[in-house]
Amino acid sequence: MSSMTTHAMSRRHLLTLIGKNLGAAAMLQGMSALGLAAPSTYAGPIRLDGAPKGTRILVLGAGMAGLVAAFELRNAGYRVQVLEYNHRAGGRAWTVRGGDRYTELGGATQNCEFADGLYLNPGPWRIPYHHQGVLDYAKRLKVPLEPFIQVNYNAYLHSPDAFDGKPQRFRTVQADYQGYVAELLAKAIHKDALDDALSADDGQRLFESLRQWGALDRNGTYQAGRRSSERRGYATAPGGGLMPKAVPSNLLPRDALLASTLWQGLSSGSELDFQSSIFQPVGGMDRIAHALYSQVANAVEFNARVTAIAQDAHGVSVRYTDTVSGVDRNAHADWLVCTIPLSILSQIDIEVGAEMRAAIEAVPYETSVKVGLQFGRRFWEEDEQIYGGITRTDLPISNIAYPPMGFGSAGPAVLLGAYTWGPASYEMGALPPAERIAVALSQGSQIHPQYAREYQTGFAMSWSRSPYTNGCFAAWTDALRKAHYTNLCQIDGRIVLAGEHASHIPAWQEGAVLSSLDAITRLHRRIVNA
Repeated sequence: MSSMTTHAMSRRHLLTLIGKNLGAAAMLQGMSALGLAAPSTYAGPIRLDGAPKGTRILVLGAGMAGLVAAFELRNAGYRVQVLEYNHRAGGRAWTVRGGDRYTELGGATQNCEFADGLYLNPGPWRIPYHHQGVLDYAKRLKVPLEPFIQVNYNAYLHSPDAFDGKPQRFRTVQADYQGYVAELLAKAIHKDALDDALSADDGQRLFESLRQWGALDRNGTYQAGRRSSERRGYATAPGGGLMPKAVPSNLLPRDALLASTLWQGLSSGSELDFQSSIFQPVGGMDRIAHALYSQVANAVEFNARVTAIAQDAHGVSVRYTDTVSGVDRNAHADWLVCTIPLSILSQIDIEVGAEMRAAIEAVPYETSVKVGLQFGRRFWEEDEQIYGGITRTDLPISNIAYPPMGFGSAGPAVLLGAYTWGPASYEMGALPPAERIAVALSQGSQIHPQYAREYQTGFAMSWSRSPYTNGCFAAWTDALRKAHYTNLCQIDGRIVLAGEHASHIPAWQEGAVLSSLDAITRLHRRIVNA
């Protein structure tokens, strides 16, 4: 245990710690400024009336942005052709199932051996309620959805340096953290320390609200007993008949709890993108992309790696290689919608103006690693009563997420054994897939010792090693947006770009959808007014 847990904590240090956690709203505001938590502006299905007969539009990429563009443009009457580098539709909206084969940069190949019906979403895995664009396509295309569980009060918060490495239930940390904070503020009210900010009546109302929020007793004290145990759980739960009487649980020591920093995980469910309700398509995240693809399948050519993009006053021309046959080919159209990730597009000879070219080359990409682990039984449910939700740890694996479906079913199941980003994801991604899985098993076993005897097979995805994206999402900064965002999104001659990288919601499917709808609406207006 940290030496910080054995000494009294100064008021200044205490308030700093409280502020870090209660400052989630300020952090959210900062994330919004960076484009990482912006709300969706979807206003319903678009209308593209008056498309000139016979006009050809070439779409590069069959991810969510490209599929949306192809679907809407075709419905408007345009002749659409789609070129996709990969052998499947969906892009990063990808679901890995048993029998799938994947080769990453460097040549490492994984053959997924998950049991029938089990899967991993290496890319997007949840849809917030306010991402109305994605949700509307699911509704229009009749893709069934089910709840995604973001916060489970019975999941864990964990640090190997706190409480002797023993994981603590989310509800325990939350109840005790709120209780201690509420008690400290209640004492400040009783000592008239807030008289300059509150009237006597408001002070009493605040005191009563703190009693409710923190489960305090009449005197404003947070202590072990029935009131606190109703939130954090009992040592012996209430039973029936002649079963043992309920026994309240003991509290975590205040200073040890604050020093543990486990409270950092409490604010996740308060952030805009993670507030309930959250959804996932039944059967895998790629179901929405596949539904879109089914509408335009005969216009899509897979295994088409674009090598050059040219344009003149009369149209666009794209040179690409059929990665199966190795044959070089050309495609021609009147206009072009390019949804290729900037990490790939920056390596392609594209004939656009200097400002757009500079924008394409300016934006770096972040990476991420996800590891799916199949176990012989759902021990997290059977042994620990965890049904969905996420356990958080400050180990490099960062997150363990439990499947929010199939509750109580027998046989194997897949959980997300690691979901990491930042420096840890580059370190983990540099390992061969089998070693990434080994890391996830080793670190995860500190939380779930059942790992060793229950593990069956796994799949490990590093987005920096994806040959189709060279990264996970566009890592915009305020300075980059100011310098390049408008230039990136403008129509350059006969070419317009779309994708999560051309949105204020990077890393989300909603960003790709909104970007695509905006791009094709502006392009359509340009075409009909030409």
